Amino acid sequence: MDFPACHGLTRAGLAAIVFREVSKQPKPRNAASTLPVFPIACWALGGMAFLQLLVAGIALGARFEATRQVRIVEKEVTKIVMVPAPAKIPSAPEAVVARPPLPDPPTTTLPAAAALPPPSPLPTPTIADPRSEQLLTEARQARVAGDMGLAIVKLEEARGRSPEDPNIQFELGLVHEAMGVFDVAIEHYDKVYQMGVAGAGTLFERAGAKLRDGFEAEVLLGKLALGHVRILNDPNYETGQRVILSIPVVKAPGVEIELKDLTILVEFFNRSTRDGIIPLEDTSWVSQKWVSERFEWVGDEETLRMTYLIPKLDEANEHLFGERTYYGQVVSLLYNGEVLDVQAWPRDLAARSRQKAAAGPDVPRAPELLDKDNLPPDFDPNLPMVLPPR
Repeated sequence: MDFPACHGLTRAGLAAIVFREVSKQPKPRNAASTLPVFPIACWALGGMAFLQLLVAGIALGARFEATRQVRIVEKEVTKIVMVPAPAKIPSAPEAVVARPPLPDPPTTTLPAAAALPPPSPLPTPTIADPRSEQLLTEARQARVAGDMGLAIVKLEEARGRSPEDPNIQFELGLVHEAMGVFDVAIEHYDKVYQMGVAGAGTLFERAGAKLRDGFEAEVLLGKLALGHVRILNDPNYETGQRVILSIPVVKAPGVEIELKDLTILVEFFNRSTRDGIIPLEDTSWVSQKWVSERFEWVGDEETLRMTYLIPKLDEANEHLFGERTYYGQVVSLLYNGEVLDVQAWPRDLAARSRQKAAAGPDVPRAPELLDKDNLPPDFDPNLPMVLPPR
């Protein structure tokens, strides 16, 4: 740029000259206008699309690898396992108790104005010492079983612990009475009677009756016995094996019997393919009924019928516990706690029974065993007089 004749110019003039000269120069092009904007945008969008496809491919690959992994899922499943029950320890067989029906006591109707309140029952004396009570229970069991020696040993030990207890004194009287030692029995009954109602309770009246009536009427050995027991066996019953026992009780003519003192015990035995001979497992399998609805000793005989039903087992329980079939029974006749007669069928069951056969010269006859073919047609165990005459 040439600035001739610049001498003598002021600063303002010089600036004006420079601005004019500069404005004459050609203007350069805008740098932004020369850049390729559209191609760059296309490449940017393409790059973004490629990145999205790459991310999607990585995600699909990760999911595919996850599906190929083996997953172990723990789950609790309840499973019923049948375990055989342990073998039962042989125990004393459980007997089914049968007693005759007692007649209704006579009632006397009094005028309303003269009606008296019912008497309060006498209290039953209790034993303060638990050990003495246990010994008394064991002594009673031994007396009923006919083991008088063991009963006296238990009672003497109990009396040493509780010398004034009326229960022990009365039981000593019963044991000596059963042995025929009546003078000693009277001494024990008299001790109970001297205690009065306050000390002996219900035993006071029983001891007084013993002292008043004596003991001759209580000795019924040979005057009351079991008749010929019959067994009706039906192994093909619908719900199991059914066995019906017909147990006659025979008394001598002219003998007076107190029904409350008469008891029949029946001990049932089964044969198991696993445990051999085993006693009755469930008393609910047994039902009983006296044939005569009115207990009047017609012909000096009354008959008790017991129906014993062994239920069927399914295959699983039968495999575990074995198949059960009826083997036999022991029938015992007791009067006032004394064993008068025992019949066992088969006879080897007499050794397994809790009862002892009554002493006597005659050997009791074995029960008559009838199979299912000998059952009468249209047999109904609930109806009386269904047994065929022999």
